[in-house]
Amino acid sequence: MYKKYEMELAGRTLRVDVDRVGKQANGAVLIHYGDTVVLSTATASKEPREGIDFFPLSVEYSEKMYAVGKIPGGFNKREGKPSENAILTDRVIDRPMRPLFPKDYRNDVTLENLVLSVDPECSPELTAMIGTAIAVSISDIPFDGPCATTQVGLVDGELIFNPNSTQNLASDLKLTVASTREKVIMIEAGANEVPEDKMLEAIFAAHKVNQEVIAFIDSIVAEVGKPKHSYKSYAIPEELFAAMKEVVPPEEMEVAVFTDDKQTREKNIDDIKAKMAEKFADNEEWLALLGDALYQYQKKTVRKMILKDHKRPDGRAINQIRPLAAEVDLIPRVHGSSMFTRGQTQICDIVTLAPLSEAQKIDGIDPNLTTKRYMHHYNFPSYSVGETRVSRGPGRREIGHGALAERALLPVLPSEDEFPYAIRAVSETFESNGSTSMASTCASCMSLMAAGVPIKAPVAGISCGLVTGDTDDDYIVLTDIQGLEDFFGDMDFKVAGTEKGITAIQMDIKIHGLTDDIIREAIARTREARMYILNEVMLKAIPEPRKELSKYAPKIVSMNIDPDKIGEVIGQKGKTINGIIEETGVKIDIDDSGRIDICGVEQEGIEKALSIIHSIVDPIEVGKTYEGKVVRIMPYGAFVQLSPNKDGMIHISKLAPHRVAKVEDVVNIEDIVRVKVLEVDRMGKISLSLKDADK
Repeated sequence: MYKKYEMELAGRTLRVDVDRVGKQANGAVLIHYGDTVVLSTATASKEPREGIDFFPLSVEYSEKMYAVGKIPGGFNKREGKPSENAILTDRVIDRPMRPLFPKDYRNDVTLENLVLSVDPECSPELTAMIGTAIAVSISDIPFDGPCATTQVGLVDGELIFNPNSTQNLASDLKLTVASTREKVIMIEAGANEVPEDKMLEAIFAAHKVNQEVIAFIDSIVAEVGKPKHSYKSYAIPEELFAAMKEVVPPEEMEVAVFTDDKQTREKNIDDIKAKMAEKFADNEEWLALLGDALYQYQKKTVRKMILKDHKRPDGRAINQIRPLAAEVDLIPRVHGSSMFTRGQTQICDIVTLAPLSEAQKIDGIDPNLTTKRYMHHYNFPSYSVGETRVSRGPGRREIGHGALAERALLPVLPSEDEFPYAIRAVSETFESNGSTSMASTCASCMSLMAAGVPIKAPVAGISCGLVTGDTDDDYIVLTDIQGLEDFFGDMDFKVAGTEKGITAIQMDIKIHGLTDDIIREAIARTREARMYILNEVMLKAIPEPRKELSKYAPKIVSMNIDPDKIGEVIGQKGKTINGIIEETGVKIDIDDSGRIDICGVEQEGIEKALSIIHSIVDPIEVGKTYEGKVVRIMPYGAFVQLSPNKDGMIHISKLAPHRVAKVEDVVNIEDIVRVKVLEVDRMGKISLSLKDADK
C-alpha cells in the first residue's frame, strides 16, 4: 500500500504518492498539483565514475503530448528531442539542486521528470521542481536538502503565488525562487520593467512560501526517507596541497593568476602544472589528482586575494567594470547589426526582420505558447575561448543564454500592431571571458535599434559575482565577473533591465544559498552598473531606434478587412491572391480576423498590392472614377476589370462624346482606361462611362 501526503499550496492541493510507482529508483514520487501529474525520480550509480573531477549530475524534464491530449505534429508522431521549454526547465531544476550534493561525490546521478498530465491551473514545471526535491530527499542519495520552489506573478500590482495560465498572461512578472531552510538558492525571472524594490519584495515573499513546502517535505522524509548511503570521497588530500605549496609557493601562484589577459594566465598555469607533474612523476596517485588539485589551489588563491586582500585577478576595483566598447552597422546588407565588447568578452549581434508568418510555431504542452514572434539565438564557438572543437549545434548552455537575452528584451518590443514583423536576433560570440549572456543582451538591444525596431526603452545587462568566507557576513560582491571569478567564486547573478526596472534575472550559485543582504546588494550593484553601460556606452553608439528600416529589410503595410471578405481576396483555389503576388512581387499574409500584412522590399509593389486589395473589398461608389483593364469586347460595349473580382461594362454609347460605329475604334483588349461609375444595380451589375471619366 502506497503512502499519500497532502498540503494546500496557493489555494490548490499538492499531493505526493510514495511507493506507488517507480519503486526500483533510489527515490520516486508521483506528484499531483490540481490535475497536473508528474513522475519525479532520482537514481544514482552504485560506483563512482572513474577519471573525472566533477559531479556527474543529469536532469531531464520530459514533456509528453498526451499530457494535453495532443498527438505530436509533423511526420514523426513520437516525441523527439526536448523542446526549448523542456531544456530551460532542466536548467532551472538543476541550478538549486546541484549545490546541495557533496562536492566530492562522483557517482552518476540522474533526476528525471515525466509530465503525465497538465492542468492549466497548475504549472507542470513547478510541480516537477518540487517533485525532484522530494524524490532526492527521500532517497538514499547524499543530499543536503531539502529545497523548495515557488513561482510568483504580479497582476495589478498584487503578488500572485504559483499563478495559473490566465494569471500568467496578465502578469508583469514571471519569477521562480528556490530556497533551502535558511536562504534563497536560485532566482529566475522575466519582468515587465519591475522596479528593484518590488522585485526584492517578491523574492522574499516566495522564500516564505518555500518554508511551508520545506516543512511538508521534512514531514515526508521523517516517515519514509531512506538512510543516506556512504560513498568514496574524492577530496584532495591535504598532504598533496602541502607538497604543491612547496613546489609553487602561494605568492608565486598569486603572480601567475594576477593578470587581465586570459591567455597569459592560462600559460602561467600550464607552466606551473608542468613543474608539478615533473616533481610528482614518481607518485601515480598524486599525478591522477593533479588537475583537480591545481584547480583547487588556484581557487583558494583567487578567493583569498579577493576576500582578504580585496584584490581581483585583473587588478580592478570591486565595483569596477572592464573596458567597454560598442558600435553599430559593422555588418553590411543585414537588417541591423552591432558589436558589444566588455574586456575579453565580445558579442556581435545581427537582427533579421520578416513577416509575421515567419514567426516560430511551437508544438508543446503550454496552451499559451503556440508561436514566438521574437527569437533570440546565441552561438558559442570554441575559438571564442581559444579551443579547438567542432560545433555540433547548440547545447543546453547556448539555448539557456539565448533564452535569457530573449526574456530580457521581450518586454520592450513593440506590439504586432505597432510593428508587424517577426524578429530574429543572433548573438555570435567572438570572444568570451565572463557573462556573454549579458553582453548578448546589450548587443541585441543596439542591433534592434539599428534595425529600426521601435523598442520602448533600451535594455542593458551585467553580472555580479560573490566570494564568501566562514560566516554569513563575511563576503564580497563583485561587479562584472570575468571567467576566473565565475569559476572560483560562489555566484553568477545576472540582471538585465531598463532605467525604469528589471526585465530579467538569472542566478547561479555554488553554495547553500544567499542571505537577504547579499541579494539586496547584488540587485543594487547591477542597477548601478546597468545605468553606466546604458548611458556611457550603448546610447553613445546609438541614442535611439532608427526612424526608418534598412533598405535591405522588407517593408510591411497592414490593413484590416471584413473577415467575410477574406474569401474574395483569396479567390477560388487562391487564384486572386496568387495573381496579386505575381503582379506586384510582394508577400501577403491574411489571418482569420481579417488582418492583411503586405510585405515587400519595393514600396511601389506594396502600394500596388494595397490598391488592388482595396479595389476588391471596398464597395464600388457611383460617381467615382476608377482605372481598369479592358478584358472583353462585345458588339454592344466593352467590359473593364476594376478589380480581380469586379467587372463593369461600358456601353458603346458611353465610349466617346461622338457616335461610335465599332467598339474597337475606341478601345481594345488589355487597354488600361479611366472610367466613371454611372450605376450599380441591385444585382451588382456595374455600368461605366469612358466619355464622362474626366467630368
